[in-house]
Amino acid sequence: QVQLVESGGGLVQAGGSLRLSCAASGRTFSTYAMGWFRQAPGKEREFVASISWSGGSTYYADSVKGRFTMSRDNVKNTGYLQMNSLKPEDTAVYYCAGGPTTVSDYRAYGYWGQGTQVTVSS
Repeated sequence: QVQLVESGGGLVQAGGSLRLSCAASGRTFSTYAMGWFRQAPGKEREFVASISWSGGSTYYADSVKGRFTMSRDNVKNTGYLQMNSLKPEDTAVYYCAGGPTTVSDYRAYGYWGQGTQVTVSS
């Protein structure tokens, strides 16, 4: 069993940066792939990024490629999403997720955090 808790969201101006963290409990954290998803009001949940269990492979949505960086520290049981050059369209609730694969389909992930709000003002 893995429990996930996100933090680091907030209000930032366009062009600014935020770093999201996802703290995991459970000794099996390092065996799971992790993903970040986001959901804006009235929109479907969308894939942002994912990382393999070892941290050796990362994948990004085209909309964030080159601006966001996902990483993880299996000693600290924590995943991260560094977000730079933020845009108003990045505004959403961001969720971290754990699962057996790094696919972009949210249905493949069995563990979810409660979400953290990111708001980017223009």
